[in-house]
Amino acid sequence: MIKKKKDTLIRYEFDQRPDAGDTMAVAPGVHWLRMPLPFALGHINLWLLEDGDGWTIVDTGVDVGESEKIWATTLSETMEGRPVNRVLVTHLHPDHVGCAGMLCERTGADLWMTREEYLLCRILVADTGRPAPDAGKHFYHAAGFAPDAMHHYEKMFGFFGKYVSGLPESYHRLVEGDEITIGRNRWKIIIGRGHSPEHACLYCEEQNLLISGDQLLPTISSNVSVYPTEPFANPLHGWMTSLASVKDAIPEDVLVLPAHGKPFRGAHERLDALIAEHQDGLAELEAWCTEPRRAIDTFPPLFKRDINDGNLIMATGESIAHLNYLLDHRRISVEPDNDGVNWYQKIGVRL
Repeated sequence: MIKKKKDTLIRYEFDQRPDAGDTMAVAPGVHWLRMPLPFALGHINLWLLEDGDGWTIVDTGVDVGESEKIWATTLSETMEGRPVNRVLVTHLHPDHVGCAGMLCERTGADLWMTREEYLLCRILVADTGRPAPDAGKHFYHAAGFAPDAMHHYEKMFGFFGKYVSGLPESYHRLVEGDEITIGRNRWKIIIGRGHSPEHACLYCEEQNLLISGDQLLPTISSNVSVYPTEPFANPLHGWMTSLASVKDAIPEDVLVLPAHGKPFRGAHERLDALIAEHQDGLAELEAWCTEPRRAIDTFPPLFKRDINDGNLIMATGESIAHLNYLLDHRRISVEPDNDGVNWYQKIGVRL
């Protein structure tokens, strides 16, 4: 969602892409399944890896009827009814984890995730049906939400579980640096942070492939947000630090298989551009705070799209992520007013 966008030298590998619900081979034993989504992004890329006599599935789509129908066809036709050895999920967001529980139950496969992603996903699914907590109301009130925006938050609380089937009660933990043998190849786990707590990317040196999830996308910057559960978090620091770490872990000419958009090369340039976009956004935000601002007042220097009910919570979380970064670096200060609303201002400015 960040406003600034740098020109990068990414190069798309394929002119074509699969239609919604269809597959396409992108490398020996690696198949691209394009799954439709019932919200703005429109699709997610899932990856089917041939694994000896069976398969490894990487990411799963949201748990809605259309996804289940596509999976039924894919399992029986593209995957030829062969066993699923594991369902591996890069991170906890519903478009990635949504069908994981259903697939594990249907195929008998184990779920593979990092610990922080698995545990937080279980917590968020358990929120379904609960009323919005006071901590959440306080968080968004402090951000400057008007009554109608607060009502929208309360209405949407617990919505996460609508798109996620129940996860298995046990899982196989992924750890930074793990190497997993899938078929004839080994895939190394590279951890990213900021977009989600412990996002797993998969790098195969033999095939020079990176399954990047949402950690590295060709045209958009993944959302990096602060949430009411940890209001003083600084996920943007983790995001930019891990982008640099991913760059160190992969070659420049790796073929990136992203969760959204088309496979591309030019990973190093794209990673540099993502870091630069946020650095530019931070500088513009700091200048914007020459006058006192609430979190909801900081959208203009950060976002190029209009903010409405559909993206207000996400935009607020990302704005606070940038504000918290500036706070941690002592570039701005924050003071609550008598009504409990936070006002941010650049340090050293006199009114």
